[in-house]
Amino acid sequence: MLLNIKKIIKNIKTRLYETKESEMKIEIMSPVGSYESLTAAIQAGADAVYFGIGNLNMRSRSAANFGLEDLERICSIAHQHGVRTYLTVNTIIYNHEIDEMHQLVDAAKRVGVSAIIASDLAVITYARSIGVEVHISTQCNISNTEAVRFYAQFADVMVTARELPLRQVAEITQFIRDNDIRGPKGELVQIEVFAHGALCMSVSGKCYLSLDNYNYSANRGACLQLCRREYLVKDLESDIELVVDNKYIMSPKDLCTIDFLDKIVKAGVRVLKIEGRGRSADYVKTVTECYKEAVQAIADGSYSLERIADWKRRLATVFNRGFWDGYYLGRKMGEWTERYGSQATENKVYLGLVKNYFNRIGVAEAQMQTAEMLHPGDEVMIIGETTGVYRAAVDELRLERDPVPEVKQGDRFSFATSRPVHRGDKLYRIDKVEDCF
Repeated sequence: MLLNIKKIIKNIKTRLYETKESEMKIEIMSPVGSYESLTAAIQAGADAVYFGIGNLNMRSRSAANFGLEDLERICSIAHQHGVRTYLTVNTIIYNHEIDEMHQLVDAAKRVGVSAIIASDLAVITYARSIGVEVHISTQCNISNTEAVRFYAQFADVMVTARELPLRQVAEITQFIRDNDIRGPKGELVQIEVFAHGALCMSVSGKCYLSLDNYNYSANRGACLQLCRREYLVKDLESDIELVVDNKYIMSPKDLCTIDFLDKIVKAGVRVLKIEGRGRSADYVKTVTECYKEAVQAIADGSYSLERIADWKRRLATVFNRGFWDGYYLGRKMGEWTERYGSQATENKVYLGLVKNYFNRIGVAEAQMQTAEMLHPGDEVMIIGETTGVYRAAVDELRLERDPVPEVKQGDRFSFATSRPVHRGDKLYRIDKVEDCF
């Protein structure tokens, strides 16, 4: 009888949770390495952005980064748009960096950063001691319920290890509900996963290849990505050389979960993290838009194979090394990229700068700086700190006041835009890449 009562109570709790689950918001967290990307993330509907300041984050040398003087401005822009701000302070910390870390976390509190993302207990405990919200970074490699129970005394959000299958992620979220595991805010701990972007060959990014070869440590934010290159296997006795399997066997394809995002949501995940602080603003905008739309589609019942195909087509237009589903669906081995660099289906060709914008008539004036050509009908992209990402086909080009069939290097020309752009924005032509697979 007692067992039956316990089972009934557990079923009631589960039903109550499932009711609330349908009402809970799934957070899209976008990467920001520049003001252009920040504006692009906001335009695309990001719920939160994450970024690094200075040297104490995992992209301090290998990707775009901000300085301490940027912190207040970033938070001001994001918070004006209702977007949460997460500061990455996720490297390992040495004694001589304690004061620097304190200053950074103090500054984060002062300007109203929503939370810091951390893995070193020196950072975690100090942040909590001054009342700054903490999210646990992937470097902590959380892969079991006891780790969740331990970190819950410090953190409200935790990212699970990238190597976990969804079945185990769901076990962790169920454990949090069944055992009422709450963070410092008094709310149930939320689980975050990586939804899209680059994957590392090592366990949760703990790699020493770059350190061993060039004395640049991945765990100190300075990975040089040697794994992304092509390598030969050489027979020392005969000097025979082979390209192994004709693939980049240490360079995984990029993670893409959009075609099983419904399963991730059903597993109890509440935060979807997009990787790519070193990526361009158009990457941030495109990926954020696609995942935002997918989450909304799951909520309203319009998530379908047709929409998935369209999202994947759009995702393929920006930087990627090919896509695979990671380890979420039970894979034991990765899928390796087949060539170096991006396999994007579109290419941005830099043309020049916007020199002026005439708001009353909706016309931009630009200077062609490169040895390229632009014709009516070509698709252009304009990227800027305030503009974010603007993309459209050019209907007409003018030199002075006269329509022309093309513009070339040195020309100062004008064209209409459907929304304002700004002086100093960068102008690109969008070319299709024929041989992209």
